[in-house]
Amino acid sequence: MYNTFKPEQPMSLMDFVHAAKSCVKEISPQALLDKLNATEDVLLIDVRESSEFEAGHIKGAQLVPRGIIEAAADPAYPKHLPELAAARDRQIVVYCATSGRSAMAAAVLQMMGFKNVLNMEGGYARWVEDGLPQVRQARY
Repeated sequence: MYNTFKPEQPMSLMDFVHAAKSCVKEISPQALLDKLNATEDVLLIDVRESSEFEAGHIKGAQLVPRGIIEAAADPAYPKHLPELAAARDRQIVVYCATSGRSAMAAAVLQMMGFKNVLNMEGGYARWVEDGLPQVRQARY
C-alpha cells in the first residue's frame, strides 16, 4: 500500500477517505440500532478521540481511537485489545464523527484479515441527527 506513494502526486485526506469508502460496506444508523436492539453479536468500535467519546457515544461501544486501531487489532502487539484482536470472524461496526476516520479504520481492519466490517453511514453526527439514543459520561 505504501509503495504506491508518489511525491509528485500528494494525496489529501479526502483522497484517503474516498479510497477507503470504495472498498468498505456501510450500515445506516437505524439498521445498526435495530441490530443492537435485537442483541445481535456486534462488536461496536468508536474510533474517535477520548474527548469525543466522553461527550457522547453509542451504548456498548468500545473506544479504540483511529491512531491505534492497527495495534489494538494485532494479537502479536503486546498492548492489543483482546476482544478486537479475536474478532476476525465476528461482525464489527466502526464509527467516528462523520464516517471518514471510521471508513479508513474499516479498510485497515479488512486488510488485516477481518471478514465482516461495516462503517456506520454519516458517523455519530448522523446518529445524533436521527435522534437515536446516546450515552454521555460525566466528566469531573
